[in-house]
Amino acid sequence: MKTKTRDLSTCLKRRLWIVGACLTTFSFLSVSVAYAVSDNQTVQQQKKGMVIKGKVLGTDGEPIIGASVLVKGSTTGVVTDLDGNYTLSNVSKGAILEFSYVGYVKLTKTVGNETTINAILYEDSQMLEGVEVVAFGTQKKESVIGAISTVKVAELKTPSSNLTNALAGRIAGVISYQRTGEPGVDDASFFVRGVTTFGYKKDPLILIDGIELTSTDLARLQPDDIASFSIMKDATATALYGARGANGVILVKTKEGQKGKARLSLRVENSISTPTQEIELADPVTYMRLHNEAYLTRNPLAPLMYSEEKIDNTVPGAGSVIYPATDWRKELLKDFTMNQRVNLNITGGGDVARYYVAASYSQDNGILEVDKNSNFNNNIKQRVYTLRSNVNINATKTTELIVRLSGVFDDYNGPLYGGSAMYNLIMKSNPVLFPAKYPKDEAHAYTKHTLFGNAENGQYLNPYAEMVRGYKESGRSNLSAQFEVKQDLKFLTEGLSARLLFNTSRISSYDVSRKLNPYYYKMTNYDYLTGDYAIDIINPDEGSEYLIYDPGGKSITANMYIEAALNYNRDFGKHGVGGLLVYQLRNNLQPNAGSLQASLPYRNVGLSGRFTYAYNNRYFAEFNFGYNGSEQFLKGKRYGFFPSVSLGYVLTNEDFWNRNWWISNLKLRGSYGTVGNDISSSTRFLYLTTMNMNVSAGYMGKEGNNYMAGIMEGQTGNQNVTWETAKKLNVGFDLGLFNDVVSLQVDIFKEKRDGILITRKTVPVLAGFSGASIPVGNLGKAENKGIETALEVKKRVANGLFYSLRGNFSFARNKIIENDEPKPKYEYQDARGRRIDQTFGLVALGFFKDQDDIKNSPKQTFQSTVRPGDIKYKDINGDGVVDEYDKVAIGDPRTPEIMFGFGGTVAYKNFDVSLFFTGAAKTSFFLEGATVYPFLNGEGTWNVLREVYDNRWTSETAATAKYPIVLNANSYNNYQTSTMYMRNGSYLRLKSAEIGYTFKGRLIDKMFMDNIRLFCNGQNLLTLDYIKIVDPESNNGVGNYPMQRTINFGFQINFK
Repeated sequence: MKTKTRDLSTCLKRRLWIVGACLTTFSFLSVSVAYAVSDNQTVQQQKKGMVIKGKVLGTDGEPIIGASVLVKGSTTGVVTDLDGNYTLSNVSKGAILEFSYVGYVKLTKTVGNETTINAILYEDSQMLEGVEVVAFGTQKKESVIGAISTVKVAELKTPSSNLTNALAGRIAGVISYQRTGEPGVDDASFFVRGVTTFGYKKDPLILIDGIELTSTDLARLQPDDIASFSIMKDATATALYGARGANGVILVKTKEGQKGKARLSLRVENSISTPTQEIELADPVTYMRLHNEAYLTRNPLAPLMYSEEKIDNTVPGAGSVIYPATDWRKELLKDFTMNQRVNLNITGGGDVARYYVAASYSQDNGILEVDKNSNFNNNIKQRVYTLRSNVNINATKTTELIVRLSGVFDDYNGPLYGGSAMYNLIMKSNPVLFPAKYPKDEAHAYTKHTLFGNAENGQYLNPYAEMVRGYKESGRSNLSAQFEVKQDLKFLTEGLSARLLFNTSRISSYDVSRKLNPYYYKMTNYDYLTGDYAIDIINPDEGSEYLIYDPGGKSITANMYIEAALNYNRDFGKHGVGGLLVYQLRNNLQPNAGSLQASLPYRNVGLSGRFTYAYNNRYFAEFNFGYNGSEQFLKGKRYGFFPSVSLGYVLTNEDFWNRNWWISNLKLRGSYGTVGNDISSSTRFLYLTTMNMNVSAGYMGKEGNNYMAGIMEGQTGNQNVTWETAKKLNVGFDLGLFNDVVSLQVDIFKEKRDGILITRKTVPVLAGFSGASIPVGNLGKAENKGIETALEVKKRVANGLFYSLRGNFSFARNKIIENDEPKPKYEYQDARGRRIDQTFGLVALGFFKDQDDIKNSPKQTFQSTVRPGDIKYKDINGDGVVDEYDKVAIGDPRTPEIMFGFGGTVAYKNFDVSLFFTGAAKTSFFLEGATVYPFLNGEGTWNVLREVYDNRWTSETAATAKYPIVLNANSYNNYQTSTMYMRNGSYLRLKSAEIGYTFKGRLIDKMFMDNIRLFCNGQNLLTLDYIKIVDPESNNGVGNYPMQRTINFGFQINFK
């Protein structure tokens, strides 16, 4: 049996290899055919002909931007510019021009003797505003009654190599924030309609060309390659994804080839990045005086660590080795860095084949300073290469074949522990004990290694040594091949079509480190009279002059996805009916996983359906369902059915409605349904119990002098575990005013999450369960509700002026209903009824004034001695003692409950200017970290935030102090999580601004270009907030790699 299984596996691998090779070859051949067809047809058009010019307008007299003008039967064609103008060269008399635009009826005109041909396009009554991307397909926009938001691709083109950084404030219903500006790990976190669960899976499902991918893959996607970007939010929009759509869906479609001659576009950018907020630390002299002050606070008779002689002779910036004043930030960080991005794409094709091929390169650098004396480049360098090839082939009049190939390759180089870790070390390091390194004296003239500074026994941090001692390299590759067949089955019945999609991908990653162990030196035998000194090695047996190699981790993931769909859409007079059935199979394999369970294939299977009915384009009804199977649950509980129903009514399509009224469009809609989730953690097969068969900690006895390893229970299975479900209710309306010059979308939603998959919290230790052995169950409940709006005003006026104003607002508030935690002694400490991600801490009343104040206040138990200047907390339960029982829910969640954005674009002829602001509210920020807690680890450790020094408690500043008295040790009383360090995390930010100019005309035309656009844009340019000392969006204390402000310059050339 084993042999047969091995033979079958080998056979499958060979066949998959053959299929992959065939797909790759087929794709390249397809591109070649497309080029050949395009070139052949282009040659035929090179015969001398006329130059035809004109303008394409709508029935309202407004120019149509981007309309296609094509010479029928050829690939000669152009698109209209901002004024609706077009120019065609080498057009023969008698040729037929085709004018088309999405949502309009195609128009044809025959070329006669005239050289100016204008066209007026009429809206297609069947298409109206065009189509909307929905789950597993498209629908007429008018008939869409689910909660779906789309974002214009142009708004995603920001001066960043990370697409997720453009999401904040752009889309109604999306809460997004970025915590760090470190290249390579600067992905934004984003949630559809806020956080709706406290289980493991909180983020939305991400689908790129129908394939489930991660936020990292979304971050690397190029805006130039995107055709549409949609967010699906309610049950109607997400139910078809069943088990995967509980947290919303982000659906991205990449571009396909456009019929016509080859059109090439090149975009090049170079940007300058600087921190949005420089954290100000205390200068070295201030640091020493504060340290001495902290000593005297604990013991007025204690000898001081820093003498007045040392303080008087320490001069910042002097570079003295004897009296060091090391500005670690200037020593290790640069003021700015430069980043580059290049994108190239080409599209075209003929009647048989169309292609879109793109390639891009980006390099993002960190702000770490590279030491000229080091053999390593320790600065962060994140390079990303992407390739994409989408080929559409009309095999017959009813059959379309699509091949999509893509590759994303990340290469990272940086410090051993990452940029944030280095930045944190800078915050923690003493600036006056030693220099970064000592110059070589006579005694060490022939020493090969660097003489890194330290003191005493070498117990202090030297961030310079940590940075230059080595470097880390890592890489990630994602190769994907997709084959899709679309078959029109109208020969069986009108409106019937079928689709088959197959996708396979390979994702691999690695990291490797090369490093030295530093040799640390300290100063000895200093002669005050001559200024001579000696240095001595601290760790002669621990350092190394040779490289130590650490291969790090490696991972491989193989994915396979199959999708088969049958679609039906047809109108019968005033009645429109539609149906869709989709079968899905997903297989994920991690062959080098660390356990037997993890190495087995992850499999999901599902059947989804959509049934729609429309009457006279006024009344709409839709039923959706997802029927999914999961490996996580016991047989009999593996399949879940997730239905939804929605209704819609377009009031403005009634016969009595006059389209000339100021309300040009009004659609009312509502939906209700259920969506599921089967992911609890990385744990597999939640119903199975596992045993660890060779556990040294679980001895079974002794054989001679040797203990025998035992057997210990690993994961404890729960055979009753089943689907986590989300019941979603949504009501909303779409409003258009003044012939849709103004459009408004409003949605009110409520969601109840049942059976949240979490580890049981109420298992007593005496029951024999602990840690990973505690089973997972459907134990949690939560609810979420809110409102979201999106408003847009767009208008083209006379003389080439165009303006667009837009804004959106999102509010989502959640509540924990049940979390399986034991009922606390005091009700106010119960997380039930509180918001997810809300912090529990003490309520600070201020500072103790004197010993009488301490004596007459409730006893605080966090440390043995409380002093004047220590934080005074509120005794919540009134028992005369302040302890853990006095911690309550404080502030707002760290994830914002409110997010908004607003901005606009103004274009006049060839100039364009745009601004966009984003903001967040109902969120709390907690100051924490090395510099907020001075000398936390004792003598000579950790640096001091200038804000803390200037506003600390002393007897003179007691009335105005914001921070407690400073001690040269960990003050367990003062460093409790409390309202003392809580700040309002709301902010308003000028997220992006751009100015551009487009060059067009005869000179550009002679250079075989349609246009050249020069632009300058920026990101994170200005921030208004309550915190001031640190970027409010980071919300991670003050010790991590800073957010970045970017100024970007670039150009884009569109070739003919």
